[in-house]
Amino acid sequence: MTTTPPVTGSPVTELPVTELPVTAPPATGGLLAGKRIVITGVITERSIAFAAARIAQEQGARIVLTGYGRLSLVELVSRRLPEKPPVVELDVTDPGHLARLPELVGEHLGGVDGVLHSIAFAPPSCLGGFLTAPWEDVATAVHTSAYSYVSLAKALLPLMGRGGSVVGLTFDATKAWSGYDWMGVAKASLESANRYLAREAGPLGIRSNLVAAGPLRTTAGKAIPGLARTQDDWAAKAPLGWNITETESTARACAALLSDWFPATTGDIVHVDGGHHAMGA
Repeated sequence: MTTTPPVTGSPVTELPVTELPVTAPPATGGLLAGKRIVITGVITERSIAFAAARIAQEQGARIVLTGYGRLSLVELVSRRLPEKPPVVELDVTDPGHLARLPELVGEHLGGVDGVLHSIAFAPPSCLGGFLTAPWEDVATAVHTSAYSYVSLAKALLPLMGRGGSVVGLTFDATKAWSGYDWMGVAKASLESANRYLAREAGPLGIRSNLVAAGPLRTTAGKAIPGLARTQDDWAAKAPLGWNITETESTARACAALLSDWFPATTGDIVHVDGGHHAMGA
């Protein structure tokens, strides 16, 4: 994976945008009937992205998955969805990949109504080594986990019309979590970027929101030192309780935000954490 400096140039609002017809929520059919959605981050069946992809198809959407480095794995996992979707290659830190993404997606979907950003990465030095992680590793974490949210949206905006929705995944960045360290900083950057993207994309009729899930036993979660203790404490504090293996609730929130049922919500963070974020110490 490469790291590159931020792409400069025209602001998002100056990008060419294809005006696509916006329809009201269907009276019958699924929540996402007729929607065309790009979903990143599907690696295993236990991932939030996989659950979101399955729900999107069950609710009537046509989807395209993206993957990088392990495309054969993504292809294998994609066969376990209700209907095998196309898979296209995307390294969100590579300007070349982002430049050709609209063409690759357009070949399969024509246009795009929504995109789910489920991408995060930090080198091991950034997790459990806040005072020792070198800038090069921190830069990789921020680029991959935060800047890529805007990069991905910017790449797909030419395919999106009014009513489009960009959704990302975060983990409560208002607190310092044990072992999360620079990934926590990257998530704070992501949450801020979400608000700025909402400001820029709003005049185009496109929404930008995040879903903040509680700790889950996913491939990414296993890499975080001390996560097991956080998971145990979470279940005890959350008024609704918390199941560390259940990704369905988070995926449903993503599907709802990708649908037409939140037409006036943008720049927001929807918490799917059993209510943990609202409780005191």
